[in-house]
Amino acid sequence: MELFLYAFAALFSIINPLGTVPIFVGLTQEENPAERKKTALLTAINVLVILVISFFLGKYLLQFFGISLNSLRIAGGLIIVSSGFALLTGRFAKHKGMKNKQVQKDLSVRERFSLTPLAIPMLAGPGSISLLITFQQEYGWTIDVVYILIAVLLVCLTTFLILRSSFLIAKTLGASGINAISRIIGFIVIAIGIEYISGAVLNLLKTVQ
Repeated sequence: MELFLYAFAALFSIINPLGTVPIFVGLTQEENPAERKKTALLTAINVLVILVISFFLGKYLLQFFGISLNSLRIAGGLIIVSSGFALLTGRFAKHKGMKNKQVQKDLSVRERFSLTPLAIPMLAGPGSISLLITFQQEYGWTIDVVYILIAVLLVCLTTFLILRSSFLIAKTLGASGINAISRIIGFIVIAIGIEYISGAVLNLLKTVQ
């Protein structure tokens, strides 16, 4: 149960669906409620597929490139810390590449955007992917995998509910409220990233001694 709660909290904080609410509202403002619900559902499904594939196939990429678990934890920790700072400083959209002119041009003409940019890179980004690869390397094929997959499923379900209610959330909290929550989540994300980096460094020091 502790692993389930940790996996859910870590994934939810890194994915940060609340931070995607303003972008979802902007992209779907011309759609009717049924179309918005469909877009939210497809986005959550895409995120689920991406995360599950990363969890089960990520280790083979590590083996192919000869990357150790400690190296992945450090690299993933740096990415997670970077995402946390982006949330903390209010530069989340820029950090996710949403300020890129080509991306903005693509958004203006895209009819369906549940896969990109919503699922990738806004929600299922490098931070969440590297976190799941690390989980798989640490827990292998034990019962813990079931708890992690349930956490992934619950995070995606929560993401769907948040996106589906994005217009209500945006109206209730306002831009300042969403920004405040994102900054709090950003602090938590930074702590998670530092925990991964420090744990990997300690493991490397043990091998040297």
